[in-house]
Amino acid sequence: MRLCCNKNKSIGLVIFVCLFFSGSLLLAKSGQKIEFKEKSWNIGKTKQGKIHTHVFVFRNIGDSPLTIKKVRTTCGCTAALVSKKKLDPGERGEIKVTFNTKGYEGNVAKYIYVESNDPNQPQIQLMVSAEIDVPPRPIISLDHYSLDTGLILEEEKIQARTKVKNRGELELEVIFSHNNALFFNKGKKISFPIRIASGKEVEIEIEIPLRKKKGLIREYILLKSNDPRRPTLSLYISGYIITKKQLKELFIRYKKILD
Repeated sequence: MRLCCNKNKSIGLVIFVCLFFSGSLLLAKSGQKIEFKEKSWNIGKTKQGKIHTHVFVFRNIGDSPLTIKKVRTTCGCTAALVSKKKLDPGERGEIKVTFNTKGYEGNVAKYIYVESNDPNQPQIQLMVSAEIDVPPRPIISLDHYSLDTGLILEEEKIQARTKVKNRGELELEVIFSHNNALFFNKGKKISFPIRIASGKEVEIEIEIPLRKKKGLIREYILLKSNDPRRPTLSLYISGYIITKKQLKELFIRYKKILD
């Protein structure tokens, strides 16, 4: 009798364990679940300017419908298009990713974020990476991108200087543009475009007539070059125009400090 009782207890324990694990498995499977075949794609070495496309494959391995809420990228150079936003259990979907390498160089990684109604993985990060080879090119660089000329007497001209350097391997061509400005190099008026050899720099002298302006002034010089990455730059020049009377008053006010 005791043996039969123990046997029944053992059978009951086995049934309980089986039911527990079966329930756990059912619980684990219940709901929607997203699974990607791969989460990263390495293009490898590529030339700057090339456009690459890749398809990330995913599947709903759960037992409830999966909804893709949003797919977003980290920059405009990468676009992502999802094939289907609602997937039944076992159904497969695709996210087509396009990466434009224009303007990039060296080792680059871009990310795509996929948001779904998977409670355990509401957001998944995908990655596209590449080693981008850049062909020889001119590279423009300015020693200053903004210049403050301070106080300017009303009858004078705005005068400023900037240096343009070519940090690239090919010859740089630059054009300065402004409605009223005059441009010089070592006192001689410049004929554009300026041509700057690799590793060299040129100092530009800028003169802008005031034309009866008063108070705070802001002027923008537009630079156009054959640098493919920075074909257009702006040089910002500021200052404050005062009259002779104002200058005299300032001199009287601060004479003791100046002495």
